[in-house]
Amino acid sequence: MRVTTDWQDYELLDCSAGEKLERWGRQILIRPDPQVIWKSERAHRLWAQPSAQYLRSRTGGGEWRVFTRMPGAWQVRYKDLTFNIKTMGFKHTGLFPEQAVNWDFLRALIKNSKREKARVLNLFAYTGGATVACLKEGASVVHVDASKGMTAWAKENAQASGVADGDVRWIVDDCIKFVQREIRRENAYDIIILDPPSYGRGPKGEIWHLEDSLYDFMKIVEQVLSKQPIAVVLNSYTTGLSASVMKYILDDVITKKRKGCTVSDEIGLPVTASGGVLPCGATAIWLADEKNLQLL
Repeated sequence: MRVTTDWQDYELLDCSAGEKLERWGRQILIRPDPQVIWKSERAHRLWAQPSAQYLRSRTGGGEWRVFTRMPGAWQVRYKDLTFNIKTMGFKHTGLFPEQAVNWDFLRALIKNSKREKARVLNLFAYTGGATVACLKEGASVVHVDASKGMTAWAKENAQASGVADGDVRWIVDDCIKFVQREIRRENAYDIIILDPPSYGRGPKGEIWHLEDSLYDFMKIVEQVLSKQPIAVVLNSYTTGLSASVMKYILDDVITKKRKGCTVSDEIGLPVTASGGVLPCGATAIWLADEKNLQLL
């Protein structure tokens, strides 16, 4: 498992009985996590002193219960990156801290490529963690997300991280439609990052199920890789889509055609109280040059 260990402003303090206890800067949050099926003792004192807790409703959805005075939004830093955080619908905060292991890898890839300006396409880009990381290394980034609100948030993160003036295009669009147009426009990218949702709807009400749609989508994505590509980074939080399945897809769609190699693994966060690691999704990575495996 690839684990993020360099956070200062985020800490997974403990996890038990379907919930995790987290520190986001000075704020202590309790959020549900379906993977936490163990019921170990909740010995950490901050279980009883959270700033806020997300409580799920039996009828669907849920709400935040706030216990102490806390800001509507605040910032956390990861190395030289700064992100805006807030408690939002369906338990989220606007950032997935386990993705820091991929931000570090992307930055190392870009730096190691020694290209004047690597071209990066970030699809389903959310609040722009990967976008900001790539901009920090001087890459040219196209950030695509269907949500206008998430894209605005990503711009705020770029501003906070000091890269708002970087070479970036902010695109609010359906990712599949955008890639199809890029093929027709003959645009190409050296690095492609994807974090597709498990379920969603297209602009005309089309239903998206990741397990059913991913293979065909990756065949489209392969067509916008440049003639001298660097990598494709595919993330998934879908329980039924394992790291090995994603590796098989990338091998079948990209490695057979472009050569190179594919690796995959779970990503996770260290748990302070137990010394264990909480799995937090998976990543599969296709690399044009096997020498870049040393950067993982």
